[in-house]
Amino acid sequence: MSEHADTATGSMPSRASLFIPLAVFLVILALLWRGFSLGDPHALPSALLNQPLPEFALPVLHEPGRVVGSEAMHGEPFLLNVWATWCPTCRAEHAELARIAEEYGVPIFGINYKDNPAEARRWLARYGDPYVFSVVDADGSLGIDLGVYGAPETFLVDAEGVIRYKRIGAVDRRVWDTKLGPLLAELRDAS
Repeated sequence: MSEHADTATGSMPSRASLFIPLAVFLVILALLWRGFSLGDPHALPSALLNQPLPEFALPVLHEPGRVVGSEAMHGEPFLLNVWATWCPTCRAEHAELARIAEEYGVPIFGINYKDNPAEARRWLARYGDPYVFSVVDADGSLGIDLGVYGAPETFLVDAEGVIRYKRIGAVDRRVWDTKLGPLLAELRDAS
């Protein structure tokens, strides 16, 4: 037996089997390249794009006896913002949402996501309330229907209640100026 023989089978490894590790490495490299070239991780695709808002009936944060649904938001393009007091990024984006609501007259509706309603009311009293109203999604069921990954997330919805854009992560001035603002202007021009 030669010194290069495979000790388990007693035969030489084939030349093709020597290229298997190289082929596996190249496949992994290609997958990593594709993953890192996806672009903006905040612009993940949503199965709900160009679909109506899911039906819901949830209490209003400041009026717990009042229950509203998605039809209460129809009429003009708006932003739907998923937020919570436990979310530090929500706090970071809050001033920008207030600026957008004030300067551009954009209706913003909130979904208070898996939060304590009393804490949420105190939080809005302290930092200001840019929302037309917020609904309480205590168990996260509306979030599940919307495909929410976590808070904050913001949806741009047209006048008929159809989701046109989804943003995962904070809305800041750059996001407003480069994406949400121009898309909203298009929706307003179309309606």
